[in-house]
Amino acid sequence: MLVIEKLCPSCERADARLVLPFDSRQKSRLRTRLESGEEVGLFLPRGTVLRGGDCLQGNDGRVVQVVAAAEATMRVTCANALQLTRAAYHLGNRHVPVQVGDGWLRLGADHVLEEMLRGLGAHIVAETAPFEPEAGAYGGGHQHGEGGHRGIIHQFGQGVR
Repeated sequence: MLVIEKLCPSCERADARLVLPFDSRQKSRLRTRLESGEEVGLFLPRGTVLRGGDCLQGNDGRVVQVVAAAEATMRVTCANALQLTRAAYHLGNRHVPVQVGDGWLRLGADHVLEEMLRGLGAHIVAETAPFEPEAGAYGGGHQHGEGGHRGIIHQFGQGVR
């Protein structure tokens, strides 16, 4: 079994790929398999959240690139910025992981949250997509994927950068 205990600072080359959904990318201890089928054990520092594009170093020197798996998600849009802000507020109030894009939100598929959001006037589209939610106010600025947090600042006007 390949053992991985550290992140690589850069990813100029990758010897293998590790495809994981968001729930698995939040675990610092995980037994899983590379895309090739080879078994791998992750032993990362507590609190590590892997993002699509991150690279890991195996104890044998191999570099493994993390790939955000496509998973069942909901893309949320609204008729205006106020409605989208209200939707984001209610999701945050429930501590739901949310990916923020330019005029949209993405979250894991959940029929209860979908009903709540529709009640707030949101438009929901079921998607199968990589899920890269915000790291949180204290989680650092690690951003990947389409949009990121900057797009929402541009749409809503001036914001703190």
